[in-house]
Order: sequence, then C-alpha cells, then structure tokens
Amino acid sequence: MTIILGLIIIVVGALLVIKSEAIFNAFGRIAFFDKYLGTEGGSRLGYKLIGILFIFIGTLMVTGLINGFMEWLLSPLIMAGRPQ
Repeated sequence: MTIILGLIIIVVGALLVIKSEAIFNAFGRIAFFDKYLGTEGGSRLGYKLIGILFIFIGTLMVTGLINGFMEWLLSPLIMAGRPQ
C-alpha cells in the first residue's frame, strides 16, 4: 500500500512542478515565498519547491526508507525527550 501511495505522491509532486504556472493562476501568490524567494516569481518557485519535496517524500515511501529518514530527521527531538 505504501508503494501505491508513494507513486501517487510522486505524480502529484511532478504535476506541481510541471504545472506551477497554472497552479499560480488558480491559487495566486503566497506572501511568504514572495518575501523570501524574490519579488517576481517567488510564488512559482515556492510551488516548484513544494512539488520537489513531494517527489522526495514519495520516493522515500516507494523505496521503504521513510522510517529511517524520519528517525534521523527527528532524532534530536527524540533524544531530548529521553531521560538520561
């Protein structure tokens, strides 16, 4: 089931990257991306970055590496909560 879900997430991410202009026209600007990624095209770049993140997460799910990656990513928080 995770392979199918991962493939769906990869397809959604690819569509976000490919169709960023259409998504921009449908949903408009995102102030955060315009502020930190440039005045012109910041929102389009933001949509593409979100798509690339979806592709990365989907690839981790398909290959079965999502659990190890999440443990590595959250290890500072997990270790801080454990008593010594």
